[in-house]
Amino acid sequence: MPETVVEAIGTLGAALSRHSQLGVSAVKGAQSSVANVAVYSPANSNVVLCYQPPGEAWKAVLLPDKTDGVHHALVPDMPVGSRYGFYVDHAATKEEMLLIDPDAVQLLLDPYGRYIHEEVNAAGETKYMSVRMDDEFDWGTVARPHTPWRETIFYEAHVRGQTMLHPDVPEEIRGTYAGMAHPAMIKHLLSLGVTAVELLPVHFHIDEPHLHGTGMSNYWGYNTLGFFAPHVGYASAAARESGPAAVQDELKGMIKLLHMAGIEVILDVVYNHTAEGGQGGPNYSWRGLAEEQYYRMRDGSYYDTTGCGNTLNFANPHVIKMAMDSLRYWVEEFHIDGFRFDLAVSLARNGGHEFTNQHPFLLAASTDGVLSSTKLISEPWDVGYGGWQTGNFPTGWADWNDSFRDQVREVWLTDRAAMLAGYHHNGLATFGDALGGSAKIFAGSGRGQLASINLITAHDGFTLADLTAYNHKHNLDNQEDNRDGTSNNRSWNHGVEGITNNPTTLAQRAKTSRNLMATMLLALGVPMITAGDELGRSQGGNNNVYCQDNEISWVDWSMDDEAKTMLAATIRLAQIRKDFLALQPSTYPTRGGQSFIHWFGADGQPMTADRWKNPHERVLTMLMGSPEGTVDGLVIFNTGVTDEDVILPANPRFSEAGADAGADTETVDAQATEQDVVETSGPRPYMLRMTTELPTRTDDGEPSFRLPRTIEPVPAGAAVRANANTVQIYRNDLTPL
Repeated sequence: MPETVVEAIGTLGAALSRHSQLGVSAVKGAQSSVANVAVYSPANSNVVLCYQPPGEAWKAVLLPDKTDGVHHALVPDMPVGSRYGFYVDHAATKEEMLLIDPDAVQLLLDPYGRYIHEEVNAAGETKYMSVRMDDEFDWGTVARPHTPWRETIFYEAHVRGQTMLHPDVPEEIRGTYAGMAHPAMIKHLLSLGVTAVELLPVHFHIDEPHLHGTGMSNYWGYNTLGFFAPHVGYASAAARESGPAAVQDELKGMIKLLHMAGIEVILDVVYNHTAEGGQGGPNYSWRGLAEEQYYRMRDGSYYDTTGCGNTLNFANPHVIKMAMDSLRYWVEEFHIDGFRFDLAVSLARNGGHEFTNQHPFLLAASTDGVLSSTKLISEPWDVGYGGWQTGNFPTGWADWNDSFRDQVREVWLTDRAAMLAGYHHNGLATFGDALGGSAKIFAGSGRGQLASINLITAHDGFTLADLTAYNHKHNLDNQEDNRDGTSNNRSWNHGVEGITNNPTTLAQRAKTSRNLMATMLLALGVPMITAGDELGRSQGGNNNVYCQDNEISWVDWSMDDEAKTMLAATIRLAQIRKDFLALQPSTYPTRGGQSFIHWFGADGQPMTADRWKNPHERVLTMLMGSPEGTVDGLVIFNTGVTDEDVILPANPRFSEAGADAGADTETVDAQATEQDVVETSGPRPYMLRMTTELPTRTDDGEPSFRLPRTIEPVPAGAAVRANANTVQIYRNDLTPL
C-alpha cells in the first residue's frame, strides 16, 4: 500500500482561508502553488483533503476551519494540475482519517471541481479525481455575438454525433469539440442560417449502472458528475493525451471559433439530479459530503421528481448557490451564451415540493448581473406532481413549447391520417394559436411570443423524417423490450411502416417534412431545428437513442437527393424568415401595436369562431406583418387531403376600393431584389416566393426552392391552386405609410 504523506495545517494567528469561495481557488498576492480550499459539508465534524501535486506522492491534510457548514483551509503546496478529493468518515477519529489510502477508495469529488480525471486502478475499478485548473485562455478580441431573441434560430446538436460521419472533418477530430468548430461544420451552420448551437450536455457525465456490460453508454449525457468540469470524452485524442489544460482549451477554442462566425453556444445543463443515483447509491461527491442538504427528501427518504433516482434540493440556498456559481463560471470563463435547463420544474420547487414561478433560483438567474445577458431556456416539465408548467416560467425565461410541437404534429400528421380514413376530429384553432406564438399559453406569465421556443422535434423522440415514416416506436436496440420511450408520438407513416421504395409514399413523406419545417420557421416565436432534420435523418424508428453512440444516432452526411432537397427547403425557409424580419421594426413582434396576424379561410374571408372549430376547414391563410413594416407575409397552409382553389384575401391595410384595384397595379421588376419595395399608390399584388410542393432544379441539377422573380404576381381576390399537404409563401410589398 503506498504511503500517504500527512501534513498539518497550523491554526494559530489570524484566519487566512475563506469559506465563501467554494472549491479550490488562487490566493491573491500568494504564490501560484498556494490554494484556498473550501467544501460544504455541514454534518461532518471533520473533512480530510487528499491531494497529489504533479509528480509527487499523495498528501492528506485535515481542513482545520469550519464556518457555516463549510470546511476550509489554506494549502501551501497544491499547484495547478494537482489531483485531489475529500474524505469523510463519521466513525473514525482525526488520526484514523489521515491514514487514508487515496488509491484504495473513491475520494469525494469537489462539487466545484473544474476538471475530473478518470482512471482505472489495479483492481479494475474506475476512480474519479478532481484536478486543480488554471482558467487562462487567449480570447483575443472575439466577443459573444449577443444575437437578439427575434433573430435567433437554434440548432440542437450533439458534439460527438454531429461530426462522427462527416467526410470533410478530419478523422482524428470527428466527434470532438474541435470537430464541431471545423470549417466544414461552420460552413454548414452558416448556410443553414442558424444563429446558435444548443449542445447536449458537455458537463462531465458517466454511464448509469444499468448500462454496464450492455455495450451501450449514456450517449446523450444527462447523468452529470461535475457541474464545473467539461466532458473529457469529447476532446480529441491529442488533447486528452496532452492533459487537462489542453482539453479545456479545445472546448474554449471551439466556442471562440463559433463566436468568430457569429454563432452563439448554448449549453443543455442538468442541475435537477446527479450521477449518484437513488438512495443508497455510490458516494461520488454530494451524497458523501451533505446528502440531506443537497438532495430533496421527505420523511427521511428521497423525493424524486426527475425519474433518475435523486433530485437536487433547490429549496436549499447552498444548492441554488452551487448552480448559480456554475452558470456564472461557464459564462465568465467559457463565454457561453445561454443555457437550456433540463427538467427545469425541479429547479423551481419549494420546500413543500411545489412549483413556484417566483422561486429564488428562477428570479436570481434572470436578474443576475452576469446571467441576465444570456438566454435562459426551460424544459418546463418534470415527472413530479404538477410537473407540466409550459408558459408559467417568469419573465427573463423562454420555454420549450411542447404544445406547439403537439399541435403542429397533429395538424400535419394524425389529423390527415384520420381524414384519409374518413374521420374529421379537430378544427384549426390550436394550429392558429401555435402559429401566433401560443399567446394563450404565455400571456399569463407576462411574456410575449419570443418566450416560445418552437420545436417539432428534439433529441428525445422521433426525428422529423421518422415522424412521417413510423406510427410506432422501434426501440428494441435499446435492450429494454421496446418499453422505453414515449408511445404518444403523434406521428403518421403515410400508409407504410418504416422503409419503403414506393415513390408516392416517399414524396408525400418528404413534403410533410417540409411542411412541418415551414410551420416552425414561419410561426411567431423562436424556432429550434434538431440536428439532422435539415437532411432528413432517420433513426430507424428509435425514439429514445439515449444509449446509442453509433450510426443510429449520428448525423448522416451521405447527402443523397432526398437529403439535398430537405436541406434546400430548410435553407430557403430560414432565408425567407430572415428577409421578412429585416423589413419589420426592430421591436416586432413583441411591442404592442407592432405586429398583427389576420386569418382567412380558403374563400378569402376572415376566420370566425365557428370556422376555427369546424373540422372540415382544412385551409388556413395567415397574413402577418407590422403597421410600420415594409412588407407583409402571406402563407397558405393546406392541411387537408384535397386540392383547393384558395382566394387570396384583400390586405386589410388598404381600403376595400384599394383592394379591388389590386389587379390593376403594376407588376414587380423582375430584376428587383427580395428586399426592394416598389412604391405604388394602390395595394401591391401577392408574389409567390416558395411552395413546399416540389423543388425546381438549378442548371447543375441540384434541388432548389428559390422561385424566379418573373413569376406573375397575383392580385387580391384572385384564386390560386393549393394542393393538398402543401404550404405556399407569398410576400406583399407595401407603399410607405
